[in-house]
Amino acid sequence: MHREFNVAETGFGSYWPLAILRWVMVLILVSFGIQKFTPQSAQGVALFISNSPFVSWLQIFGIRGEAYLLGCIELATAALLALGAFVPILSALGALIGVGTFLITWSFFFTTPGVVVWSISTDPIAWNLAGEFLYKDVVLLCVCLVLFLNSLPTGLVRLREK
Repeated sequence: MHREFNVAETGFGSYWPLAILRWVMVLILVSFGIQKFTPQSAQGVALFISNSPFVSWLQIFGIRGEAYLLGCIELATAALLALGAFVPILSALGALIGVGTFLITWSFFFTTPGVVVWSISTDPIAWNLAGEFLYKDVVLLCVCLVLFLNSLPTGLVRLREK
């Protein structure tokens, strides 16, 4: 079954450009992961984590500890995606972890107080800088989802021809 998983780098036709998405995600996750080891980033993610029903338990590690853990997860995900160019199952695993990561960070858009102001009478959706920062995670989530689905065996997901 290991051989049935796919990587874009060995594909052909319209499939191989997905390799660009992989390497862009690797760069993004490496830069996000490294940032988590700075005091500024640790302080920045603390507000999102403290209000999240999914990851608020990370507060047990303290502000720096939770940021370090997230940084390690992001760096490990980047490593899995990079290695996934050569070992197809790692591509699927890295992309799946990326999907989970960006689902959680996208949820911060809705769970962090003051990020979004919903209004029928004025601007329907108004968000602050934190909201703008989080909104990009929709795209990153979709990139990881595309990478994941395209990593799976063709028998499971019929997205491309053999």
